[in-house]
Amino acid sequence: MSDFKKPISAKTLASSLENPDLCVIDCRFDLINPSAGYERYLEGHIPGAVYANLDEDLAGPVLRDSGRHPLPDIEKFSTRFSQFGIRENTEIVVYDGGNNAIAARAWWLLRWLGHKRVTLLDGGLNLWQQHGFPVEKGPLTKAAGLFSAMPEQDAIIATSELANSVESIGAMRLVDARAAERFYGHEEPIDSVAGHIPGTLNLPFTDCLTGDGIWKTREELRHVLAQVLGDDPQLAWGVMCGSGVTACHLAVSGLLAGYREPRLYVGSWSEWIRDRQRPVATDLT
Repeated sequence: MSDFKKPISAKTLASSLENPDLCVIDCRFDLINPSAGYERYLEGHIPGAVYANLDEDLAGPVLRDSGRHPLPDIEKFSTRFSQFGIRENTEIVVYDGGNNAIAARAWWLLRWLGHKRVTLLDGGLNLWQQHGFPVEKGPLTKAAGLFSAMPEQDAIIATSELANSVESIGAMRLVDARAAERFYGHEEPIDSVAGHIPGTLNLPFTDCLTGDGIWKTREELRHVLAQVLGDDPQLAWGVMCGSGVTACHLAVSGLLAGYREPRLYVGSWSEWIRDRQRPVATDLT
């Protein structure tokens, strides 16, 4: 994938809302309360924004062997995003409540399916409101567009690729975006098994953000990623997390730092542990 567009500021977006070729997508979501994101959207969202649900729009049904957020059905995704009025020349801005942990999944999916005219709102709705920009209430519908999907399968890491060559995972530079406590197996609030895939690296996605939920500078990000990936930005690497969502956020950080675009292990930890025969590591093993 290419044609990376850097996250934009609230000020830049506010000055662009009248653009007829602009589509703003609200991606707020609560893993504990899945209906809360849409409820908050109805209570107030960026003017003109439509809503995309993580479970229903940005992921497919959970299967016996899948992770918690498998890839959505491409035809269903295309239909849904066509309903948002998206066409080939549409400029898309995605956001969530603040740190873009969820919005990054929409960003990745759109780019994976061939729509490169997409970026993220730096700081999300929180920073938008801190600047005093307006919000509007209620649902919104748009005239239908035509979203044409062209998936790039080479951008994905499959579980079989890892499971068939566990001893080679370390050479893949596969970085896990989960918090260190989960990666090292100290706690696991979501999945049934704690720990990480042997050979993977850890870089919590929040380490790439400031206290305001915006991305750090290029120089700061380069320093953060170099601690994990080394100094050569052209070497291949991959990203993962609990279910293939916040891993996308880490991909944004890598591109901002000047590293090559990583591949995404969509199934991530929640898919890896579906088979209890697959090895698991903690800081005690």
